[in-house]
Amino acid sequence: MVQTQEHSSAPSAGSFAALFEESLKREDVKEGAVVKGTVIQVTKDFVVVDIGYKSEGQIPLSEFIGADGQVSVHEGDHIDVLLESREDENGLVILSKEKADRHKVWDDISAACERDELIEGVVAARVKGGLSVSIRGGVKAFLPGSQVDLRPVRNLDAFIGKSFKFKVIKFNKKRGNIVLSRRALLERERAELKGATLDKLREGEIVEGIVKNLTEYGAFIDLGGIDGLLHITDMSWGRVNHPSELFQVGDQVRVKVLKFNAETERVSLGQKQITEDPWTHAADKYLPGTVVRGKVVSLKDYGAFVELEEGIEGLIHVSEMSWTRRIKHPSKMVAVGDTVEAVVLDIDVKNNRISLGMKQLEKNPYQTLMEKYPPGTVVRGKVRNIADFGIFVEIEDGIDGLVHISDLSWTQRVKHPSELYQKGDEVEVVVLNIDMADGEKPKISLGIKQLVQDPWDRIPYTYPVGKSIEVKVLKVTDFGAFVELEKGVEGLIHVSEMSEERVQDPRDVVKPGQVVQAEVIHVDSSERKIGLSIKAATRTTELAEAQGYTGSSPQATLGDVMRQKLGDALSKAKK
Repeated sequence: MVQTQEHSSAPSAGSFAALFEESLKREDVKEGAVVKGTVIQVTKDFVVVDIGYKSEGQIPLSEFIGADGQVSVHEGDHIDVLLESREDENGLVILSKEKADRHKVWDDISAACERDELIEGVVAARVKGGLSVSIRGGVKAFLPGSQVDLRPVRNLDAFIGKSFKFKVIKFNKKRGNIVLSRRALLERERAELKGATLDKLREGEIVEGIVKNLTEYGAFIDLGGIDGLLHITDMSWGRVNHPSELFQVGDQVRVKVLKFNAETERVSLGQKQITEDPWTHAADKYLPGTVVRGKVVSLKDYGAFVELEEGIEGLIHVSEMSWTRRIKHPSKMVAVGDTVEAVVLDIDVKNNRISLGMKQLEKNPYQTLMEKYPPGTVVRGKVRNIADFGIFVEIEDGIDGLVHISDLSWTQRVKHPSELYQKGDEVEVVVLNIDMADGEKPKISLGIKQLVQDPWDRIPYTYPVGKSIEVKVLKVTDFGAFVELEKGVEGLIHVSEMSEERVQDPRDVVKPGQVVQAEVIHVDSSERKIGLSIKAATRTTELAEAQGYTGSSPQATLGDVMRQKLGDALSKAKK
């Protein structure tokens, strides 16, 4: 038996009786029970404890060393210990302070569970399926991932080291199994808050909340037990591409209740509605003709949107960016983020639209065109574009005129302008007309054939009816043959004028490239048509030969031949 320290005074008879009675009670204590004991000695390695049994017990000193490394027990202290075994090989009672503490903690936890009390703990580590939580007395409990928060948590490591209150949802002392839930606590708190919030929530009221979640279309605001949606279009009078530009999760915000349905518990919120709509006074501030400055916030194929102030944007259409440049995309002129100046062209407050122009800051170069290029002016330019109906010629930087297909040649039949010209060709043109009807960009009509005299002014005199000439066959069709009288001047020999005999197919009479003698039988200057006849030319020749005039020119008309014959007859009479 371990020797105890001697005391200065002997115990009284009453105290001996009490100790004896207590000893008898302890004889009935079962192993594994927690009993009270008194520290009678603290040694280098052990603490000796008297539990009123026939022998003392000793406990390793390590069980009494605190977190600070100091021994936390002294002689005379009364402590709870667990009786592991009545005697060991040395006759000592085997005791444990740690196991007694653990038993006490489990009893406390069990009692708390029965009273439905919350237990506080510190998240110790991440384990499979959730978190390990250290609760009373260092007892480890399991917190499933699904019970950490109201919503699924992606980063469980963020909870490690933090202290929370939990609800015990599963308790098994025998197996040493404790399962906790923080979600149940939050749900209960949220339900209490929700009831209070629903009682005071009214449309039109300004309330405070915390940003709970962000999506592409808006932000969910926790108003206290109930969430409301702040749609992206109700965040600001200005342009918002994504809610993250204005908010972060956890931000505290002031919002206005726009709509509230108590039955479905759906709440629509707005933040811009707290301030005045900037379009209220826009009509007075942005009068047409006003020069404004703003930042380019968006580019579309058709133009650039410029923010004049928060909530007010104007559009500069590509057609309003330059007087002369051909702008296919606004990025050729401006970029997002640029600060630009523009002129207000029009404002539509009802539809929240402002039309802006950049080119109006410069002088309109078209206003001097009439003076610079009066009709009849000859200029040189480059073919910029070719269309089915004509060619566009640039007469100066950014200013084009149209040469219509009908103004390319007096005499040639042009099916497509590409037969005569290609992009980039330099040509000489004459200004026919400048139409400023639209007040801005004029329509400039140009001509190429007008550079020379119209051959049809002389054709009726050069090729009078009755004149016989040699012509070249260009093309043969079912109804006749097209022939060339001179370069650019064509005529038609109809199938009925090819022979005295009936002709079924003109191709049996003439071939392309063949030169034939034909007589002019019809000239129409207005229609620019010439009709010729092979059989008429044949008759004239035969008649001339019958009259004995064989020296007539093949180009002579029948009248020329008759006049020549008459002259010869008069000469003979004079002789």
